[in-house]
Amino acid sequence: MNDSAYIGRFAPSPTGPLHLGSLVAAMASYLDAKVHGGQWLVRVEDVDRDRNVAGADRHILSSLQRCGMHWDGDVTWQTQREHLYEAALRQLGGNIYPCGCSRKEIADSQLRLGQAGQPNLVYPGTCRNGLAPGRTARALRLRTPQEPHCVIHFHDRFAGDVSQDITAEVGDFVVRRADGFWAYQLAVVVDDGAQGITDIVRGADLLDSTPRQLFLQQLLGLPQPRYLHVPVVLNADGEKLSKQTGAQAFDTGAPAASLLDSALLPAARFLGLQLQADSIEAFWRAAIPAWEIVLRAHGEAPHRA
Repeated sequence: MNDSAYIGRFAPSPTGPLHLGSLVAAMASYLDAKVHGGQWLVRVEDVDRDRNVAGADRHILSSLQRCGMHWDGDVTWQTQREHLYEAALRQLGGNIYPCGCSRKEIADSQLRLGQAGQPNLVYPGTCRNGLAPGRTARALRLRTPQEPHCVIHFHDRFAGDVSQDITAEVGDFVVRRADGFWAYQLAVVVDDGAQGITDIVRGADLLDSTPRQLFLQQLLGLPQPRYLHVPVVLNADGEKLSKQTGAQAFDTGAPAASLLDSALLPAARFLGLQLQADSIEAFWRAAIPAWEIVLRAHGEAPHRA
């Protein structure tokens, strides 16, 4: 495949070293960029300053390089781009309003409305028409259309056709958090737009976030990227493998060659890549055509310039 307009990215959070689950996402995004002859960017999503671990960003970048994954251009950090989020907030203008509700209050409201058990906390619009007397603004929320509902449809390259009624299933959502940090939904949309990202390849745990991001893209006049969400790695308890569930770093400082058997080949097998290799260089030579086979299995025909 050859698509010179393709720009993909891997966007890790520096909350600790990469684990197998994050390597799977990195590998899928890297291979997709290579198969399409495009660029692969790395962006450190460090906007949630309270969760950042000192030195984790450098460890992540080192691990990618030790695995033979080399990015195009300069690495970017979200904390260097906050002026872009401020500009987006100004552009959204009257679609934004202050909210004084806590997460517990929203959960209690959902319980009272008989909506307990839904996967998302649906914001009931308590502060939509202004803060109640004595209330202090905590977060900033984005209004979603009420009549008719805001229903977003998109096609995911692995999951197929997806739709979500944001009004009913999410409600007005946060763009700047109560702690003053920028919400993921806004920051990622602004960054992807500013960097000209055409293709987003990431874990399926973020599939549910995509409609909110598409809605923001529409409001900000940004182009819609193509999306591909790969399955997430689970631990023995069936939970998503993550730092919060005790996932261990795959790169412990052993010689780089050892990463082939301990990390790269297991991640490739999880993605359905059938290959063998005796070196990291040979691994990538085999992995790129193997990823094209996976894409064909999902109904994607090569499109060559």
